[in-house]
Amino acid sequence: MDAATAAALLEVAEDARARARQQDPAANGPVEDRYPAMLEALDWHLAVGQPEAAFRLASALVPFWISTSRIDDGDAWFERALGTGAGDEAARARALYDHGYVVFWAGRYELANQRFTTALALAEAVGDRSLQALVLAGSARVALTTDVDHAVRLLRQALAVTDGRPDSDPGRSSSLHVLGVALQMSGDLEAAREVMSARLSMGRSTGDEFVVWSESANLSMVERRLGNLERAEELALQSLRISAARGAGMPIAWTLNSLAAVTAAAGDHERAATLLGAAAAMLGRAGGEWPPDEREQHEESLAAVAAALPPDVLDAALARGAGLSVTDGVAYALRG
Repeated sequence: MDAATAAALLEVAEDARARARQQDPAANGPVEDRYPAMLEALDWHLAVGQPEAAFRLASALVPFWISTSRIDDGDAWFERALGTGAGDEAARARALYDHGYVVFWAGRYELANQRFTTALALAEAVGDRSLQALVLAGSARVALTTDVDHAVRLLRQALAVTDGRPDSDPGRSSSLHVLGVALQMSGDLEAAREVMSARLSMGRSTGDEFVVWSESANLSMVERRLGNLERAEELALQSLRISAARGAGMPIAWTLNSLAAVTAAAGDHERAATLLGAAAAMLGRAGGEWPPDEREQHEESLAAVAAALPPDVLDAALARGAGLSVTDGVAYALRG
């Protein structure tokens, strides 16, 4: 490894992250092709006294680690790198946030919250308001597992911190996204719809496919709860088509979960059970855990189909879904 090679790898990783946000199905390819060298570069930067560059490369690799079932790789590297105490306060604050964000999706909530708490203090010390909001949104994600009202308070705080900044600011954008989820979980469906609809409109107008994908899935949940099943299905299918084009297992699992909920509410319980089996299996193979709102939705849908179907039919449908590959699971969902 040398400086020129390390710099080129950073450029590849950051380009891949930008492409992944636009749901480019080929985004991970350049990183996958160079992954051993990427890991070498991470450690090389630390060894030659360039921790800020190492943390910058790791930040670029976060979506790759999550979407390719390599959360353990990211967790192990951040643990080791942060343990050295290297890096200035700004770089460490961002790395602590990134570490917490990575492990959150694997259900390691205690570690995630520890990282977010430490990151917030550093972000405040260096005066980075956008990062403060990102970290507060991260803490709110964890709070949704136990205390929805506290999550809403954290998100209101994040929005106050970024008051005056555009909604596209990374910290403010993340806070608005999680606020929609928190409002939905709190039962304030109209307020959740307002937040999610505004973000969906913004995503469409700016061509931000990540926002369109995520808010379509979240708004589907809200519309279903409001009884608007046709609109909920339309949104779930839109989200599924975007995530399927990218090919990442975890986002596809979440969108199948949304579609299963709509299908169960419409009374097609056997099909819903098949979708639930597919979603749960895909999530497990991706190394993830249900985030709080998705877990709530999954458990509600599972209870509904279990109440409607004979046990043998339910078990067969769940097993049939679990046996589907990602490609076949998506095809089955879209055939509906």
